[in-house]
Amino acid sequence: MIKITLPDGTVKDYKKGVTVLDVTKDISEGLARVAMGAVVNGNTKGLQEEIKEDSDFRVVKFEDKEGKQIFWHTSSHIMAHAVQNLFPDAKFAIGPSIENGFYYDIDTEHRFTPDDLEKIEKEMKRIAKEDHVLKRSVMSRDEALKYFEEKGEVYKVDLIEKFPEDEEISFYELGDFVDLCAGPHLYNTKKVKAIKLLSIAGAYWRGDEKNKMLQRIYGTTYEKNKDLEEYLNRLEEAKKRDHRKLGRELNLFSMQEEGPGFPFFHPKGMVIRNELENFWKNEHAKRGYEEIKTPIILNEGLWHESGHWDHYKENMYFTHIDDEDFAIKPMNCPGSILVYRSEPHSYRDLPLRWGELGLVHRHELSGALHGLMRVRSFTQDDAHLYTLPSQIKKELIDIIELADHMYEVFGFKYHIELSTRPENSMGTDEQWEIATNGLREALEEKKIDYIVNEGDGAFYGPKIDFQLEDAIGRTWQCGTIQLDFQMPERFDINYIDKDNEKKRPVMIHRTIFGSIERFMGILIEHYAGKFPVWLAPVQATILPISDKFNDYAYEVRDKMKQEGIRVEIDDRAEKIGYKIREAQMKKIPYMLIVGEKEVSENKVSVRDRNDGDIGQVDVKEFIARMIDEIKNKAK
Repeated sequence: MIKITLPDGTVKDYKKGVTVLDVTKDISEGLARVAMGAVVNGNTKGLQEEIKEDSDFRVVKFEDKEGKQIFWHTSSHIMAHAVQNLFPDAKFAIGPSIENGFYYDIDTEHRFTPDDLEKIEKEMKRIAKEDHVLKRSVMSRDEALKYFEEKGEVYKVDLIEKFPEDEEISFYELGDFVDLCAGPHLYNTKKVKAIKLLSIAGAYWRGDEKNKMLQRIYGTTYEKNKDLEEYLNRLEEAKKRDHRKLGRELNLFSMQEEGPGFPFFHPKGMVIRNELENFWKNEHAKRGYEEIKTPIILNEGLWHESGHWDHYKENMYFTHIDDEDFAIKPMNCPGSILVYRSEPHSYRDLPLRWGELGLVHRHELSGALHGLMRVRSFTQDDAHLYTLPSQIKKELIDIIELADHMYEVFGFKYHIELSTRPENSMGTDEQWEIATNGLREALEEKKIDYIVNEGDGAFYGPKIDFQLEDAIGRTWQCGTIQLDFQMPERFDINYIDKDNEKKRPVMIHRTIFGSIERFMGILIEHYAGKFPVWLAPVQATILPISDKFNDYAYEVRDKMKQEGIRVEIDDRAEKIGYKIREAQMKKIPYMLIVGEKEVSENKVSVRDRNDGDIGQVDVKEFIARMIDEIKNKAK
């Protein structure tokens, strides 16, 4: 017999080998009808899978992250089955679930078209309606190789050849489609009712440009058509907000062939960037942070010492100077440690809070590059804190409160995730337990609910991630807090404690924006280019009705500029309606229209980009209103 512990603490006894479905039915038949699977001892399992040891057990539905993964992973198999039926020569690579659906990489001489997607969708619906039960089975590595070699599935063979010789390999059978797969999957296909295939893209096998280019079909599925429609509407809204499109239209940044993955910021984009950096600097100065700057290029030995060479080398760029090997930094922390190590420290000095807007470079495959969201060079808004063990909780709480304040200014809601020790990590079990518990205690003291991501920490320590929700409900991972016992040990940094003995400080790594570039991309989409006044590259534009009023327009402009307001004049010989439409397209917060009446009364007619005409306002009064709006960072 084994013991199953439910989320409410209830413990139930079952025979060893009981299925997830049977446990779920025993809890409630109604729950079993909506269940996608369960999280068993931290691992997601399908309803058909067996449980063979004492376990914590949590049922997951579609609304749960794990439930969506099961649903969409199964959907990728349904799609592959449909492709196999329609295009029998197709060879299949991988087909995982992703954030909002799934994809499958396929090798076929046929070039897929949008018409093909419609046919595949129709076939998927037919397969799903047949209510196939997904059957799980296992084979030895040799049996699996033989099976797929006979079928000519070269990509499956390539995958299996990388497994250890004694590996037991699982398969899932869906009708007459059999796939190499670890799962988990739905019990059957009938829950998959609303289906939409979204796009076709190219993808190199194993992400390597030297390998064959495959065709990748993206799709999404839901239990209800209503939910699919809502998702597709959000997708359309996201297209309108695409930061790459708005970046071009608003002249904020560009990506050039001469520097793939390295963004170019234009004058208007630099205004936003500088405002973000100034906001960051001011908020950190208020909280006792000091700023440092460390070099972009440091010698290879440093990266061996830090552990990045062993854990991160494939993402780094290298160069050779004066017969010595150097690396372009992918992270700022080793440079910060060198600053710490450059002079002795006492316990009285701690905590030290050092912020750095540090430019880093990381190698990304060309196919993964995406505007400002995925680049090869970016500025991390890092800070590294060196603390006594007794100071950890207070510093963590202060960081959480700082992040909360800064996100609130932009109108972001967020949730927090706690990521624990990954397989590829440094340090002892005891160090990891202390670090993980430190993060938990800070969250619990703040009474913050959080999600645990088992095994998703950094290689040197566990972390807290802030997942921001934007204006259309998408989530973005931005801020992170990492508690690190490893780097202080590897670099042998210390402080002199009150007992006159050398002790190790604890290091806290943290960001709020994550990277300036990516955060700008998120903001462009969050605001749909309509930045709040304090961030807008141009905060107001003055529109004279005719050139007779240009002199007055320039007088108003000069008064506004003296107060630090970013203002332009459109004095072209164009109709006022045309000028208003252009200013609206540029998403300028305020349009100030001036004509004969405004000149005679020393006023401006104010047009708000969202609310339209808001009437005539005295120039001094309007300037005071704008100054107040900028100062208070009104949304």
